[in-house]
Amino acid sequence: MFTYLVRFALAVVLVTAAGTLSPPLAQQQLTIFAAASMKNALDDVNAAFTKRTNIKTVASYAATSALMRQIEQGAPADIFASADLEWMDYGLKNKLINPSTRVNLFGNRLVLIAPKDSKITTIKLEKGFDLATLVGDGRIATGEVKSVPVGRYAVAALEKLGMWSSVEKRMAMVENVRVALTLVARGEAALGIVYETDAKVEPGVRIVAHFPADSHPEIVYPVGATVKANADAPRYIDFLQSGTSKSVFEKYGFSFLVKPTS
Repeated sequence: MFTYLVRFALAVVLVTAAGTLSPPLAQQQLTIFAAASMKNALDDVNAAFTKRTNIKTVASYAATSALMRQIEQGAPADIFASADLEWMDYGLKNKLINPSTRVNLFGNRLVLIAPKDSKITTIKLEKGFDLATLVGDGRIATGEVKSVPVGRYAVAALEKLGMWSSVEKRMAMVENVRVALTLVARGEAALGIVYETDAKVEPGVRIVAHFPADSHPEIVYPVGATVKANADAPRYIDFLQSGTSKSVFEKYGFSFLVKPTS
């Protein structure tokens, strides 16, 4: 009887102890707010990061301006990847981004695109070129020119080349660069002003011209962790600077602005 009671008591202790064991830790996760033009390349980089670290990534892609406004309003983002310097500077000024984590990572080029089956041939964009006649009654799709980076690069280039006043009324200004890309691919816009990397991933369009590099501010993508980011954010930013990341982004047409860390 005594032996039975001892065994029963031991079983109760073991069951109780098992019940107090901590459950397996949930997989760590980073939330990334990134410019729409980064989607294809960053999806690949995120997959590689998760495979190496077992840290899950959840990416939200939109216009840089919209993403920063969401962060400003309290959206739970760990990483902010901008398509221009101004919105990153805005985040730093308003104490939304941790300045010690900010790095200017990638570069891009601004291009003029047309639908794949368009009769428009390759052209050279320079002062004196009649873009208004080229587009005719059609539209030129790009980002909203007051806030979306690609739109701001576009208006700067058109003004520098003396074309803005003649085409301003023909502009179709949309919420982000991927929407502009889609409008051209569907033939709903005769032309579009997007990044070279966007044009390369959309089979429904073709590049008809590159804007001169000196016609607009340099296209730079800075990345930084938010002030509310979890402890794994710096590890992710380090990975973005790795040789693996460099290979992926260059495959999609971005230029890599830093020396790979590994």
